[in-house]
Amino acid sequence: MDGEITQADSGLGTDFDDDFDPLFSKLDPALPDDRYLDRELSWLAFNQRVLELAEDESLPVLERTNFLAIFASNLDEFFMVRVAGLKRRILTGLAVPTNVGRAPQDVLSDISAAAHALQDRHALAFQNLVRPALATAGVDVVDWQSLGDADRRSLRTYFSNQIFPVLMPLAVDPAHPFPYISGLSLNLAVRVRNTKTGKQEFARLKVPPMLPRFVRVDRTESVDRIRYIALEDLIANQLGDLFPGMEILEHHVFRVTRNEDVEIDEDETENLIKALEKELLRRRFGPPIRLEITEDMDEVTLGLLVRELDVTEQEVYHLPAPLDLGGLFDLRIDRPDLHFAKHVPTTAAQLLPSEPNAEQDIFTAVARRDVLLHHPYESFATSVQAFLEQAAADPNVLAIKQTLYRTSGDSPIVEALIAAADSGKQVLALVEIKARFDEQANITWARKLEKAGVHVVYGLVGLKTHCKLALVVRYEKGVLRHYSHIGTGNYNPKTSRIYEDLGLLTADAQVGKDLTRLFNELSGYAIEKKFKRLLVAPLHLRKALLKQIQAETDNALSGATSGIRIKVNSMVDEDIIDALYRASQAGVHVDVWVRGICSLKPGVPGMSENIRVRSILGRYLEHSRIFSFHNLGDTQVFIGSADMMHRNLDRRVEALVRLVDPEHLLEIEALFERAMDDRTSSWWLDDTGHWTRHDVDENGVHLSDMQNRLMQQISARKRPPARR
Repeated sequence: MDGEITQADSGLGTDFDDDFDPLFSKLDPALPDDRYLDRELSWLAFNQRVLELAEDESLPVLERTNFLAIFASNLDEFFMVRVAGLKRRILTGLAVPTNVGRAPQDVLSDISAAAHALQDRHALAFQNLVRPALATAGVDVVDWQSLGDADRRSLRTYFSNQIFPVLMPLAVDPAHPFPYISGLSLNLAVRVRNTKTGKQEFARLKVPPMLPRFVRVDRTESVDRIRYIALEDLIANQLGDLFPGMEILEHHVFRVTRNEDVEIDEDETENLIKALEKELLRRRFGPPIRLEITEDMDEVTLGLLVRELDVTEQEVYHLPAPLDLGGLFDLRIDRPDLHFAKHVPTTAAQLLPSEPNAEQDIFTAVARRDVLLHHPYESFATSVQAFLEQAAADPNVLAIKQTLYRTSGDSPIVEALIAAADSGKQVLALVEIKARFDEQANITWARKLEKAGVHVVYGLVGLKTHCKLALVVRYEKGVLRHYSHIGTGNYNPKTSRIYEDLGLLTADAQVGKDLTRLFNELSGYAIEKKFKRLLVAPLHLRKALLKQIQAETDNALSGATSGIRIKVNSMVDEDIIDALYRASQAGVHVDVWVRGICSLKPGVPGMSENIRVRSILGRYLEHSRIFSFHNLGDTQVFIGSADMMHRNLDRRVEALVRLVDPEHLLEIEALFERAMDDRTSSWWLDDTGHWTRHDVDENGVHLSDMQNRLMQQISARKRPPARR
């Protein structure tokens, strides 16, 4: 879900990557063989939770519409990466058993059955629930057949002027081979008859992706009702203009999903950027893995598509029109009453100047004490962005070092780094150009930074650099002082408004030394050593977390108080899960707060009866990662970029930082207390992999919405008293 393609507009994205490692955990005779939940089916269960939000009649209808679009976008990425990866491994003979020990071919069958059921449910949610609710609110999604003559004349004029000139019908005959169908494009399959010869022909017409997916039927803004028609529906009813002299026999909409995985052998590649650009071009021509068609498609047309695209019956999805409900993102209607109530992030209280009209000074505030940021409740623009912009403009700042995994298209973060380099500062930007679906954007940023004189590096061979780090070196009173930011989310001002993340701003000298050494390792040839306040993957993070879990296990066995609380996007890693099982067997109470995939089975007698798993989804994407260990009352809390997956622990550079301020520890504890409270609206996982939504009490009263409560609580924080 750091997945930031279409989902970046939504707040419920995913972060897919290859994680097809064979089951590698050591066999533990004390634990049953069937102790994991299938990760692919767990992901589909996550997307079902997104769909349940779209089905929730208590939510504003345009937010429900967005959740439908999020579901569609998420599922597209799941097919492009996860399903494509499984299929590729089967075809190449490299398939290994999945995390539950099943053959990939069997898992593909399970995925297909679940995905077919979910897509059917998704389509019905639009047709039977959301579409009528939109109509009740004065927003109609209509079809051509329901329109009157005046509306049709108006739309024909619009079609002639705005759509017809950019359409490109492609005939299929001996002189014109079947055209390439780009991934995720909407297309019309058209069968026509030559009125002179009687011969039937086939043509493909691509629906232009640069045009609005839903077209306003009413051309004025002052109408009481707003009506939209799907672009493909409008085009389909003007085919006579595109095929003059031909009889239109059939026309149907279809959509192809392709394998968009990228494979780069870095050890054999001298110029990573050029190799990646070549691979991105190849991605466009990946093999089809899903064919979506309208349910009324005739057998002749379907047979042609199946044959030419070389897809199996299992890969064909028969759905009611309109296809690609991700296009519902385009229904951007200025109706605040149909959206969540607007929330304006506040400036973190510790970063507010002591006087209302005084100028903000990030360095002075951070020098006083560590600042724990909680986005989007607290503003990214007036904290992290301001920190880097002040650093770029401050003549006392000598150097800035920054990791960039994903950022926005008009990034003020990048502009700050360029401004710093222009002013003569030493600037290092570690740009991860292998960030999935953002590869091209990051290549563009890397080249722009290089032209400005920024030292740009691409991390370590074979490892993605996923940690979220910024280090500022400032000259103060004859000494150099380090100011650091370690976060759980990307340096992206746009997604920071919809992604829930934590970040630490600190002037702690030890953190500064840790980051200095880590950046030296990433940009040079330094060998990673252990750090003081950081836990860094891939060498030390897994070991450190296992050590913390074992300590809680030992404490429980000795009769001492113990406890483990973890918040992640995904819980898949078998070693971590097994350690949590053993902790539960020892009597440790374990709380797992997970947004997406969870392969851990909670509540199994004798194995995990002391483990609870909760999931919270809502207007914001829960994205922060937190690890809390009771530690005999001296609680150890870490925040950072790592999920509990093989890729994060073994094939990425990740960093967690330990929180030390007592107030920050209490804030984290309060977060967990609220998330795991039975009075908080959430989903609960059982040992079969089924998630049950708990959103109303026994009297039908809605339970507390955690994100709304946090908005109220954090907005009420007061600026600190002025220092005399």
